[in-house]
Amino acid sequence: MIPIHRTRTEAELRKFVGKEAYVHSEATLFVFVRNFKVRVTEAFVAGEGPYRVALRFDGRGWLRMEALTHYEIDETGRLLLAGFDDRGRMNVALHLGKEPFPE
Repeated sequence: MIPIHRTRTEAELRKFVGKEAYVHSEATLFVFVRNFKVRVTEAFVAGEGPYRVALRFDGRGWLRMEALTHYEIDETGRLLLAGFDDRGRMNVALHLGKEPFPE
């Protein structure tokens, strides 16, 4: 994974706008969502680092993840975002893909 570059990461997020996508998200041990299928209608990156990402679904609901620091596009075109603390531990993750994530 590479450090988030705000404009590049936002451009990758916006490739999902207007399309159905599968979402996987985690925030430490408190929140876990996998293969939640939505139509993404808006996507934003905010902050100066660590970053916040907000996705609007079907024009009705939002998912907002904070403390994101790194991203990558994998070989299948999935956008993988993660937030690591100062000790290198992953605290949050947000993944978007056109196909369901493995169970």
